[in-house]
Amino acid sequence: MRRPVNAKPAEIAEPRRARRRRRTGVSRWLFGWVWYLSLRLALLGVALVLLFAIFNPPTTFTIIQNAREYPIADRKWTRIDDIAPVVARSVVAAEDANFCQHWGFDMAEIRRVIAAGRQGGASTISQQVVKNVYLWQGRSWIRKALEATMTPMVEAVWTKKRILEVYLNLAEFGPGIFGIHAAAAYHFGTTPDRLTPVQAARLAAVLPAPKLRGTGQPTRRSRAIADGAATIARDGRDSCFRQD
Repeated sequence: MRRPVNAKPAEIAEPRRARRRRRTGVSRWLFGWVWYLSLRLALLGVALVLLFAIFNPPTTFTIIQNAREYPIADRKWTRIDDIAPVVARSVVAAEDANFCQHWGFDMAEIRRVIAAGRQGGASTISQQVVKNVYLWQGRSWIRKALEATMTPMVEAVWTKKRILEVYLNLAEFGPGIFGIHAAAAYHFGTTPDRLTPVQAARLAAVLPAPKLRGTGQPTRRSRAIADGAATIARDGRDSCFRQD
């Protein structure tokens, strides 16, 4: 049916206004749901950060995934005060020498990585704890965004000592070897409080690639870590986790 030639402009514009109102209504509905979900996720994140500031994480996605490929060695949570102090210093020297000086992100290291054109290597112990406790392994923008959001929250709520304790108890030190208790027993037949500086350095040396590196012999990296741990003790960069 043809539209009358003498149709009024208002009659022609009315369907357009209705379409605009429908689009506006849909946009508001979508924005409302995005806001609702974002707020609930933020509250959940805060709750989880508060929870594990007090309680020890029973397991992680990484451990569950690895259990499909390797038997998981017996794990026992070990308080940081029951771990030889040189272990903490060695791990910090190996993974995050400025651990006590940043708020979750080592901006100086990030700038060096960018200047060198590398793809990674600036992840702090705090970021790794967030990834190990709350997230999953692998590279994705979603995971990195969640990590970047939760890391300052963990830094604000947890003490540095707590962050390092959680890291030492969840880090992978070999296929199926998670946590310093299992690592000390498997690699050296001892307990975390009896680890020597050489043993601590060898354990820290495997952290970037625990499935590829071993602790059988001293390496250039483990010797550098031992020197770095001694330097951290001398210059006070272990102040935030030093045991009394």
